[in-house]
Amino acid sequence: MIELGVNIDHVATLRQARRTWEPDPVWAAVEAHLGGADGITVHLREDRRHINDDDVRKLRELTQIKLNLEMAATDEMVAIAQRMRPEMAMFVPEGRQEITTEGGLDIVAREAGLKDAVAQLAEAGVIVSVFIDAVPEQIEAAARIGARVCEVHTGPYAHAFHRAGRDADAPAVVEEIERIRGAGEQIQALGMRFNAGHALNYYNVQPIARLPGLRELHIGHSIISRSVFCGLRDAVSEMKRLMREAAGARA
Repeated sequence: MIELGVNIDHVATLRQARRTWEPDPVWAAVEAHLGGADGITVHLREDRRHINDDDVRKLRELTQIKLNLEMAATDEMVAIAQRMRPEMAMFVPEGRQEITTEGGLDIVAREAGLKDAVAQLAEAGVIVSVFIDAVPEQIEAAARIGARVCEVHTGPYAHAFHRAGRDADAPAVVEEIERIRGAGEQIQALGMRFNAGHALNYYNVQPIARLPGLRELHIGHSIISRSVFCGLRDAVSEMKRLMREAAGARA
């Protein structure tokens, strides 16, 4: 059954705007859990622009659902993940000037180093995921380095959906959906778990949630944005309903 991981980074973004103690990401994680989230995702960035080390420690200790730690594949972050032992660590590309993650990880260009990082985390009992574009060469490289999970970057699909006036049948949108579908089939054929995420919202999530074999969607900004008006518990619940409705239609 398809699962929802809620990214709560932007709860911490709001907190950091005033350099205070609220809103608390741990409280957000509890509310997301009560709304039906299956997991919590946070990105511990090198510059600690939102989530910080203490947040990760508290989330690891206090949340009752699985924790997905997004991170760059650096020695510092690998050491933190070894110590914190989240259920899953996801390697993502990271740039100081970017507002959010702008593309998939280039595994082909960094294969040897990434393979070593995956091995270190696997030895600590941490499942490793990689955030990649829907490119066959990157999926093959993910399998070679020992990744257990591939999260396919859905940003190009989301942008095409928006440009097409939210028309899921527009040729450009269908092309992006089929690209993700093909990536998912290849990921599963290579024995890895197929996840997806990035720029998904309440309007574009269902065509992706219908894809066969999709295990998890990781969604953050859209849910946190809606929660400003209706509360986080209800925002998560509505996203989960849309996902389950779409996933049920593929059965």
